[in-house]
Amino acid sequence: MNGIVMYLPHLAAAVCCMAAWAACARASQPDQQTLQRCSQDGKISYTNQPCPDGAHSTTLTVPAAPPADPASATELARQTALAEQLRQQRERRAAREERVEQRANLAARQQREKCARLQMAQRWATEDASRAPVPQREAAQLKASRAAQTLARECPR
Repeated sequence: MNGIVMYLPHLAAAVCCMAAWAACARASQPDQQTLQRCSQDGKISYTNQPCPDGAHSTTLTVPAAPPADPASATELARQTALAEQLRQQRERRAAREERVEQRANLAARQQREKCARLQMAQRWATEDASRAPVPQREAAQLKASRAAQTLARECPR
């Protein structure tokens, strides 16, 4: 048993050397994949596993992807920056349009409220004119007429 222990460090060193050699050999070869084209009963399938029994098999080699082009990375960065700039412009435009719409809605609501007040004032003036005693009727009718004119001017239909 002592003899085996004596060779253990040498064995470990040999295993490490073989692993390093295999890694270097794999790194020196381009990354290629092999695929199996399997044809069985008129159906074609592609797999990285061996074809099933009875299937016609063709081995295909897929070449490694070409190295990255530095110009494409620069172009991608430029286009990404442009897309971000366009997104920010779109968001600012949408926010501006929303503010304009909110102002328009507020103005329309205020106008409706104003027209409702003027309509109520005109209705009350008409009622007052119809109930007014004879000596004040003419003044009440004039007030009702002016309320109707104000309503027509401020709230055209």
